[in-house]
Amino acid sequence: MNPAEWLRRAGALYPHRPALFRGAQEVADYATFAARAAAIAGAMQARGLKRGDRVAVVMKNCTEYLEALYAIWWIGAVAVPVNAKLHAKEAAWILENSAARLAFATPEIAQALAPLCPPSVQEVIVSGPAFELLYQAPPVPAPVGIASDQMIWLFYTSGTTGRPKGVMISAGNVLAMVAGYHADLGVPGAGDAALYAAPMSHGAGFYNFLMVLSAARHVVPDSGGFDATEVLELAQTTRRVSMFAAPTMVRRMTDVARARGYDGDGLDLIVYAGGPMYLADILEAGAVFGDRFAQIYGQGECPMGITVLPRAMVSDRADPRWRARLLGVGYAQSISRVRVVDGQGAELPRGQIGEIVVQGPAVMLGYWENPAATTDTLRDGWLWTGDMGAMDRDGFLTLHDRSKDMIVTGGSNVYPREVEEVLLTHPDVAEVSVVGRPHPEWGEEVVACVVPVSAGQCDPAQLDALCRDNIARFKAPKAYVPMTSLPKNNYGKVVKTELRALVQQDPDPPQ
Repeated sequence: MNPAEWLRRAGALYPHRPALFRGAQEVADYATFAARAAAIAGAMQARGLKRGDRVAVVMKNCTEYLEALYAIWWIGAVAVPVNAKLHAKEAAWILENSAARLAFATPEIAQALAPLCPPSVQEVIVSGPAFELLYQAPPVPAPVGIASDQMIWLFYTSGTTGRPKGVMISAGNVLAMVAGYHADLGVPGAGDAALYAAPMSHGAGFYNFLMVLSAARHVVPDSGGFDATEVLELAQTTRRVSMFAAPTMVRRMTDVARARGYDGDGLDLIVYAGGPMYLADILEAGAVFGDRFAQIYGQGECPMGITVLPRAMVSDRADPRWRARLLGVGYAQSISRVRVVDGQGAELPRGQIGEIVVQGPAVMLGYWENPAATTDTLRDGWLWTGDMGAMDRDGFLTLHDRSKDMIVTGGSNVYPREVEEVLLTHPDVAEVSVVGRPHPEWGEEVVACVVPVSAGQCDPAQLDALCRDNIARFKAPKAYVPMTSLPKNNYGKVVKTELRALVQQDPDPPQ
């Protein structure tokens, strides 16, 4: 099923429904949105592009982003969304690896990318007047047919431990992701709006399908990115806003709301995903915003499709195990089977920690031109996520970090998140990340990199006492490293490889 068919249908059935917004300003209804996608598709066909060709979208969040995506699918080509926050050299590598034939870019990105583009890219079309000229091209009358196993989205992983890998997402994967959302979180209504504050190249971008299917609104903030104040104020005028937010975004929105007296008016649903949500943060967010949160756990390799914790369970305080459930990521989505296994793939008893594997129609086709990585990750029909976790007796899953982040000290396993959860309950701790450091006797020792609240200080003795009162002695950090900020990649995730290198170079690294 070609997603462009959904847009064509919306444009025909609901031509005057508002579709695309820049901030509070409507820039296209559904008839215009569909007509523009068809015309851009015609412009691409005139340039010789065809089914299966890769087309990169290297744009900050903007309404043109969605027009470009649907034009790409209209001709059966493959969208290659590239995070606009990447360095131009990183973006150019993705264009080269994907053999992209065309790229859409916003002006500042296009300028930096131009001298680095690989030979495969025949043209970079810049948003603005050059992009708007495409609206005048003869339109392609109807989207081409796409089989369920045809790749339509080539997503590149964050690459925190090396070159990113291209994840091949099919039309069937997208359909399964949509079905899972509808089954477990509900179907958006015509009056709903998706607000794109996180990068549309990643998790936030997948929510466009839900809104196009319902002929609902797509809202891009004027800033083209995430500003907590802008989001909260825009929600008040837009109304019925749903959005994807990384946990760090939720934390920032909560801080701003408390400082300015906002209560989340206009927000309907915030789906948090993309990193660990600490218990203290979601409890405070719920206290500020109310019953507006749900959680999804997924990966680029299984987009938004592994587990779910619906808003009723995020808000529930009646169940005796509500706290443990908030510490986890929910239960298997309707479209997926989820297990926790040992190194040989045998399912582990409930409560034991192992690697999380998932099977279902949302699982990727494989990695682009990387058969070795595909074979290593897809085994006997199961996706090995690289995440460690445990399943409780009711089927609720708790994450215990990436397998590569686990610390082995004195022969015992320490999962950093468990330590981080404890440290974040201290009022002087704003952020923390726990890593392992080589130790001649124990193999590794536990080190906590701590960002204090404001410009304050964290007393290591107090932090140590807190840990020893709540977790086993061997899990308590042997060092507390004060830092002004934690290194993060362009997706807001802490880069633990950098932290490990930092603490290994100097037992007391500079702030």
